[in-house]
Amino acid sequence: QVQLVESGGGLVQPGGSLQLSCAASGIIFGIYTMRWYRQAPGKERELVADIAPGGTTQYADSVKGRFTISRDNAKDTVYLHMNSLKSEDTADYYCYAQYLNNRVYWGKGTQVTVSS
Repeated sequence: QVQLVESGGGLVQPGGSLQLSCAASGIIFGIYTMRWYRQAPGKERELVADIAPGGTTQYADSVKGRFTISRDNAKDTVYLHMNSLKSEDTADYYCYAQYLNNRVYWGKGTQVTVSS
């Protein structure tokens, strides 16, 4: 059974930092593209960051220079390190795994609130 379990969310002040983790099980982690998505209240889910099996990364323009996605294939875990957080980063953050077009899995999400 495939599981993606996010952790690390919480309440942080503007300008602060937070690191999210997503632990995968039930998949051959190293061959999967891993992504972080987020969904703010009343808005559509959006792609935040993407990391290919080889380590190539892509970011949404809104988080470039502030967020870093990384992966540890030995631990079957993907991370999202978030710096200089803004109130508009407040959202539920979801982990996503994809291999080819027919192996797609989602985590249940972790909440991030940026507020003073």
